[in-house]
Amino acid sequence: MILLLTVPLLVPFVLGPLARRCLDRLTPVAALWSVTLALVVLAGASVAALGALVLTGLLKVPLFAGLGDLVHPLRTASDLVVLPVAAAATGALTLGAWTVVRSAARQLRAFRSARSQADRRPTAGDLCVIESPHPDAYALPGRPHRIVVTTAMLRSLGADEREALFAHERAHNAGGHHRFLVVAELAAHCHPGLRPVRATVALAAERAADEAAAVAVGDRRLTARAIARAALAAGEARPERPGFTPAATTGPVPRRVAALLAAAPRHRPRAAAWAALLLTACAAVSAGTSGAGVVSFHHEVEVAQGEEAR
Repeated sequence: MILLLTVPLLVPFVLGPLARRCLDRLTPVAALWSVTLALVVLAGASVAALGALVLTGLLKVPLFAGLGDLVHPLRTASDLVVLPVAAAATGALTLGAWTVVRSAARQLRAFRSARSQADRRPTAGDLCVIESPHPDAYALPGRPHRIVVTTAMLRSLGADEREALFAHERAHNAGGHHRFLVVAELAAHCHPGLRPVRATVALAAERAADEAAAVAVGDRRLTARAIARAALAAGEARPERPGFTPAATTGPVPRRVAALLAAAPRHRPRAAAWAALLLTACAAVSAGTSGAGVVSFHHEVEVAQGEEAR
């Protein structure tokens, strides 16, 4: 049982490099969906494994065994292994829960502030212009969706570049990319091995919006120039807005610009199939071993309750 439950805690360390490779082999939209789904499975499996390990350690203590209606404390192969592992799992779950709550509270405050600021400004369709000396532009989710842009950013771009930038942000709202970023943020707090995948999901969302904007304006070079100039204008400033609001100026901009200046991404069936297969295998191994470990734990609990004989 313990061995099965450790597998879902090791697999997430493989997802980071695998996700980066998948982004190179799949189309941006396919990579965004595939990596995010694998991320959800691995995060859920790791939390389930940690929970089972915590309960295993607790039910070995007579007090908690009695509260669980166990005839005798849970029996495992080696207390020298189980108890330290259970203690580590307890610490990991506690720390993860605390960071999730803290991050969610911070992001919610930032979102309410950004939404309140946008709602107080006059709009032109979905466009909301904010007077600010700091160049910034981002897609703000909610009802209705908004494209928030500062006056400094508008002054930094030409008319055609502004349209390309707006097309990029509209693609974010149309694709619901903020949902992927929220999922990636939550998953990153479930396991340290999933933290690098958060950046891959964000890059996939930006690449998807880049390609959609290029199609909308009909000019890949114009889109690349608009993104590059917007990023240069924004510089290293860290604007006060939620982390899950996608923006054209985030991520590895030189890599994105290079991709836009190259030919439109071609579908490579064999490479895409291998990438999808590896992601599926990664998720299947994690979910399967986690499920098997939880089932084994449940069986041990039934034995300790005297409901079954060994």
